[in-house]
Amino acid sequence: MTTALDDAQLRRRVKSPDDGGGGGGGDVSVTSSSSAAAAAAESTAARSDVKGKKTFGRTPDGTVFVVPTTHDMVSQLLDPRQPKNLTDLVVLGFLALHIVAAWLLPAGWKRPVFALVFLGWRASYNIGIGVLLHVQSHHGRLITWARRWKLFEDRGNPRPWLYGLLKRELEAKITEDYVFEEAPIEYNTWLVFRRFVDLILMCDFVSYCLFAIVCGHVPEGEGFLMGAARWTLGIALVGFNLWVKLDAHRVVKDFAWYWGDFFYLIDQDLTFDGVFEMAPHPMYSIGYAGYYGISMMAASYEVLFISIVAHMAQFAFLVAVENPHIEKTYNPPPPRLRALPHSQTDPTVLLAGPDDDNDGDVDDENEDGDGVDRPLQAPAVAESPTAVHDMVGLGNVDLFRVTDLAVVALPMYIALLTLATPSTPLWQAAFVVHALVWRVWYHLGLGIILDRQSKTKMWTRHFLKFGESAGEAWRQWKGMQHFCMIVCNASFMAACWKMYSPPEDWGYGLVLLRHVVGASLVALQLWTAFSVYGSLGEFGWFCGDFFFDHRAKLKYTSIYRFLNNPERIFGTAGVWGAALITWSRPIFIMAIVTQILSLYYLSFIERPHMQKIYGRSLRGEAGLTKFIKRSLPPPVKGWQESMDRVLDDTTHFVEEFIETARPKFASGVKTIVRDTSALFNMAPARLTITRIAPDLTGLDPKQYGLTVSGTAVSAQPRRATGKESLSGRFPKAVKTMAYEYGSPLRVRWRAPAEHSTGDWIGLYMVTDNRSREATEVSSLGRWAPTSSGVYDSLTADSSIATAEHEVGDGMVEGEVLFEGDKLWWTQGVFEFRYHHDGKHTVMAVSEPFEVTISPLLSSAEEEVVDSAQARAAVEAAILPVIQRCLDRDPDIAPNTVDEPFGGHVERDEKYARRIVYAIREMFGIEFAPAVVQADRNARKLAWRICNAKEVLAPYSLSQSRGTTTPAAREV
Repeated sequence: MTTALDDAQLRRRVKSPDDGGGGGGGDVSVTSSSSAAAAAAESTAARSDVKGKKTFGRTPDGTVFVVPTTHDMVSQLLDPRQPKNLTDLVVLGFLALHIVAAWLLPAGWKRPVFALVFLGWRASYNIGIGVLLHVQSHHGRLITWARRWKLFEDRGNPRPWLYGLLKRELEAKITEDYVFEEAPIEYNTWLVFRRFVDLILMCDFVSYCLFAIVCGHVPEGEGFLMGAARWTLGIALVGFNLWVKLDAHRVVKDFAWYWGDFFYLIDQDLTFDGVFEMAPHPMYSIGYAGYYGISMMAASYEVLFISIVAHMAQFAFLVAVENPHIEKTYNPPPPRLRALPHSQTDPTVLLAGPDDDNDGDVDDENEDGDGVDRPLQAPAVAESPTAVHDMVGLGNVDLFRVTDLAVVALPMYIALLTLATPSTPLWQAAFVVHALVWRVWYHLGLGIILDRQSKTKMWTRHFLKFGESAGEAWRQWKGMQHFCMIVCNASFMAACWKMYSPPEDWGYGLVLLRHVVGASLVALQLWTAFSVYGSLGEFGWFCGDFFFDHRAKLKYTSIYRFLNNPERIFGTAGVWGAALITWSRPIFIMAIVTQILSLYYLSFIERPHMQKIYGRSLRGEAGLTKFIKRSLPPPVKGWQESMDRVLDDTTHFVEEFIETARPKFASGVKTIVRDTSALFNMAPARLTITRIAPDLTGLDPKQYGLTVSGTAVSAQPRRATGKESLSGRFPKAVKTMAYEYGSPLRVRWRAPAEHSTGDWIGLYMVTDNRSREATEVSSLGRWAPTSSGVYDSLTADSSIATAEHEVGDGMVEGEVLFEGDKLWWTQGVFEFRYHHDGKHTVMAVSEPFEVTISPLLSSAEEEVVDSAQARAAVEAAILPVIQRCLDRDPDIAPNTVDEPFGGHVERDEKYARRIVYAIREMFGIEFAPAVVQADRNARKLAWRICNAKEVLAPYSLSQSRGTTTPAAREV
C-alpha cells in the first residue's frame, strides 16, 4: 500500500565504519537525516498505523510505501502452517529430484555427479545471482526488464496468464499490508527475485549435503574415541553455523537477507548485535563453519576441498558484488568542503603529520562525525607538500628508491642461495639460524629502538644532530622497518624450504590435513595483514605515532572493530601454518620464539606507548570480547572476573621485574642503535551487438547527419617546430575543429522519421576504424541511444539531451550529450558514428575533430619573473582543466583554487589520472595520481608544478629555440 509521505520524513540507512554487507551479512546501521525529520516520520507512522508499528520503504524515485511482513525461506517451504503455492511446490520438487537421484544413481556415479550438481548450483548462486545484483545495482536492469515486459501491469499486458500467476503467487504469501496492483514495481520485482533466490539457495544446500552423504565413510583404523571426537566437533560446528544464521536473520530480517537494498531502502532502525559483534561479514566468514563440520563428519577430503572452493567463491561474491553496492549506497563520499582558511590551503604548510593522510587508527579531533564541515587544525611547520610515495605493496615498488631496490635484490639473492645449496644438515642449520637472527632483530631489536624513541625520541634526535628534519627521520625509519620485515619473512621462507620434505604418500595419516590447515593459517595471516594495513594505512603500519604527536582520537574500523590487537591472535598464524606444513622441529621452535617475541612487543613496547599517547581513549574491550562476556552464564562470569584479577596482578609483577632489569640492558641498546643507521582499469560496460544489419531497404544514408559542438580551444597550438622553413613557423589555416580536453560534446543527429528506435551513436578515434560503412571495434561504453526506453541500461538514456522531434520533410532530430566516462580522456582526433538498429552498420559519420590540451605558452612563462605571479598564472590555467576532469560536478569540482576536491577523488583514481595526464601535457611534468589525491586542491598542485618547473628548468623539454644546451636563467 503506497503512503504519501514527504521524502524528508523518511530516514535512510547509512553505513557504519566497517559494514559487513547487505544481503546476507550486512553490518549497517540506520540513522535519521535530522532529528526533525525522524520525529516527523515517527509521528506520521504512528498516525497512519493504529494496529502497530509499520516499516516504511522508499523506492529510488521517492515513492514511500508500507513494507509488508514476510517470512524466511525455511518456514515458507517446510512449515505446514504457512500457505503453499506453485513456486513452493516447484522448489520442493527440485529438492525431491536431488534426493531421488542420490538414491537411484549407481555408486560409482554418485560422487562425480553430485560434485558437478553442487558446483553448478554454487555457480548459479555466486555468478548467476551476482550478475543479476550487479546489473540491478549499477543499471536498475531488473526493474527495467519488469517494466518493459509489463509483468505487473494488468492493462495491455501481452501475457495475462503470467500476470495472473504472479498475482496469485505473491498475494498467497503476504496476507497483510499488501495489494499486488498498488505495490511499487521495485517491491514486486524484489518478491519475484527472492523466489528465484529460494530455489537456488535450497538446491545449493541440499546438493552439498547429499554430496557429503555419498562421500561419507569411516576412516580405516579409526578408534572409537577419535570417531566420537570427530562427530562431536563436527556437530558443534554445524550447530554453531545454525546459530549464526538464525541470529543474523534475527538482526537483518528478510530485507537484507534477500538483498532488498538493491531495490529499495527502508526506514527501520536496525540494531546490529549478537553475531555481528563477533566477526566481520559473519554470514560469509564464521557462517560457513558448518561446511567444515560436515566435512569432518563425512571424513572426506573431497567434501573438505569442495567446501573450501565454495567458501572462496562466496568471498569473491562479497568483494565483487556486495561491497561495491554497500559503498555506493551507504558510504558516499563526505560533502566537499568549501572555502578553507589560507593556512589550510597554503602548499607551504605541512598538514597532519608525515604523510598527510588520515589512514591511521587516528582521526582528527575536529572530525566529530556529524557531517558538519570544519577546517582542519593548521600546524605551524613550514615545509613543502608532503610525499605520497607509499612503500607497502607491489604497486608501490619503485626501483629508483634504495629501500625498494634492496627489498627486491636481497630476497632474490636469498632465493638463489636457497635453490643453489643442498639440503644437508649443515645448510639447514645455517638457514634456520639466519632466519632466527632476523626474527629476533625484527621483533626485539626494532622494538627496543621504538621503545627508546617513545621515551627519549632517540631516533629523531639522531637525525636532528646531523641537521635533518623529523620527516627525514620518519622516512628513514619506514625504509628500515620495511627492509627488515621483507628480509625477515624471506629468510623464514628459505628456512622452511630447506626443512620441508614432500610426503611420499599424501593419503597417509594426517599429512594432507596438515597441509590444508597450514595453508589456511597462512591465508589467515595474510588477510589479517591486509585488514590491518587497510585500517591503519602507512602511518599506523610503520608506527607513526612513535614519531609524531597527534592530538587525535582513536577510530576502531575494519578488523579492529572486533579485536583490539589482531596481531596478538592472528599475526603469527602463518608461522604456525608453516610449522604444520614442514612438520619440522626447528620450524616449530622458531614459531614459538616468534609468538613470544610478538607478545613481548605488543605488551611491553606498543601497549605502554599507546596508553601514554591516547590514555583513556583506548577501548577496554573489543566487540568479540563484549559478546562473549554477555553470553557467559553468571557462575562463569564470576570465575572470569577472578581470573582477570589474577592476570592483572601477574602482568604488573612482570612489568615491574622488567623495569628493574632494564638498566642492565642499556649498554646493549646503545650498541644496537649505534650499529643500525638504514589492483584494473575497468573498462566501462561495453555494448555487445551484431556488426552488420540486414534490414537497410528503403534507408538512404545521405539523409542521416551528425553535427558536433563543444568548448573550442582558446588558441590553436603551434604545429611546427620552427626549424623547417620560414613559413613553417606560422600555423596554417585548418578547418578541423579542436575542443578542450574533457569538455562535454553535444551531438545533434538528423535521421528519417522511419529510422529504427534502436539506432545509437558512438565515439571513436579516427584511426580505430578502416571502414566507413561498418564499425570494427567496440564502443567500450562510449555510446548513446537516439531513443529512450530501448536499451536496458539506465545510464544510456541519461545521455539524451533533447528528445527526438520532427523538423519537417519526414525528418526528425535530437541531441545527445557525451561527458564523463563517455569521453576519451586523451588527446587525439575523433569522430562520431551513427549506427543502425543496434548493429555496427554506419549510417553517418561526423566531421573529424580534435581534442587537445592548451599548453601554458613558454613565452608567457618567460615574461613572468616573480614566483608568486608564476604560481598565479599556473593556478588560473589548471583550475578550468581540473573542473572539466572532475566532470564539473559541484560535489567534486572546486570553484576556486583554494577549495578542496570532493571525496570522490580519493575513492576513484580515474579523476586523478585525468588530472595528471593534463598536467603532463600542459607543463611536461609527470605526477603520480596519489599526488592529486593528497594535495586535494588546485593551489597545492600549482605549487608543485612551479617547484618542479624550477628544478627541471636547466633540463627543460620544451621546444628548442636554437640552443641544445641548458642555459642559466635568472629567477
